[in-house]
Amino acid sequence: MKIKTSFLPLSALALTLLSSGVTLAQTFTAADIIGKLDAAQKTARDLSFRLSGTGSFDGSAQKIDLSVQSIPASSVARVVFAAPDALADNIVVVDKTEVRNYLYLTNQITVTSAAKVAGQAGAVGLDFSQISNFSALLKNYDVKLVSTTGAAGNRLYGLEGASKAAGTSDGKARFFVSEAGWRPTRVQLLDSAGKVMADLNVSNYKLNSGLSAARLKMLPKDAEIIKQ
Repeated sequence: MKIKTSFLPLSALALTLLSSGVTLAQTFTAADIIGKLDAAQKTARDLSFRLSGTGSFDGSAQKIDLSVQSIPASSVARVVFAAPDALADNIVVVDKTEVRNYLYLTNQITVTSAAKVAGQAGAVGLDFSQISNFSALLKNYDVKLVSTTGAAGNRLYGLEGASKAAGTSDGKARFFVSEAGWRPTRVQLLDSAGKVMADLNVSNYKLNSGLSAARLKMLPKDAEIIKQ
């Protein structure tokens, strides 16, 4: 499933050290960093984190705050919004076949096939069911390394992804990855002119905290179901 970057999101990330006399900054490529991210989370049974920061939508700055939980083996992910106000308490549940979007204000659940959502979102969407597999998460992007900062062992790498879709002008996604633990720390969404439209920090990053697929899929039982 893919969620439009206008909501995030996010969402949203993704590399081997050649042990020669050359420095890390000189030897690492975007592909190396994505591979390191995948390797660091290869044994993850579940994954959770928070994305929070600011975004500019409809001409005004808004607070963005959401939590993401995922079980890779089941390709299940759950996104819960705390902000902006228009999305507060909304929940999106993703699996291989469908997207269930709980709308708090109307107490409704819209159910849409994953294939249909993918078509609507286009190549700039992020597939949160693949959140622990960065190669799959970024498969629709051309990714390059655009920055390297910090000292050896604690470097921060900046990756920038542009949609592979021909003729798209939906902007780019920028991901910052910490060499310490090989995990994403920040996500930025840029418009077609390169202006930062959303700047989100990754926090509360946890692996193997005991999440269950049943818990991630749970939505209010009294909500009205609307199939799209």
